Amino acid sequence: MPQHKAHKMKLIGRREFVDFPLLGMHGMEAKIDTGAYTSSLHCENIIINYENTKAILYFTLTQKESKVLRFEEFTQKKIKNSFGEMEERYVIKTLIKVGRKKVMSTISLSNRDNLRYPVLIGRRLLKGKFLIDVNQIHTGGIDLNKAIYLLNTKPI
Repeated sequence: MPQHKAHKMKLIGRREFVDFPLLGMHGMEAKIDTGAYTSSLHCENIIINYENTKAILYFTLTQKESKVLRFEEFTQKKIKNSFGEMEERYVIKTLIKVGRKKVMSTISLSNRDNLRYPVLIGRRLLKGKFLIDVNQIHTGGIDLNKAIYLLNTKPI
C-alpha cells in the first residue's frame, strides 16, 4: 500500500458507533461487515407518496424517539439480504460519520428489527478509508499511523 494512502486510513473494529448527521441520528451501533457490499439502515413505514407527480420517499427512523424523514432523491435496487435472498430496497445517499471520518455514501433502507444492530456498514463504504481489526470494538476510528505505533510499542 502506498505510504500516502496509509495515513488517511482509519482503524475500526468489528462494531462501531456511527452518526447520520443529516438524518439527526447519533450514536447508533453498527456492525462492520466486509461480506456485505452495501450498507443498510434500520427503518420502518417505508412509503412512496406523489406530490405533483414526483415520487417522494417517506420512512420512519427510531432511536430514542420516532422521526419521519422525507427524501426526494432516492433509487431502488435489488440487494441480497442476510438470508441470501434478493429483495427490492430503497437506497438514499447521506452523510455517515464513523469515528472521526465523515463519508457521503449510499445506504439501503431495511427493516432490521430481527437483527442485532440497526446499522450494517459494507465494503462499498469501507474500501480505501478503513482497515478493520476484528479483535477490536468501538475504536472510534483511530488514526492508522497511531495504531501502527501502538502495536509496535506494545511489550510482547
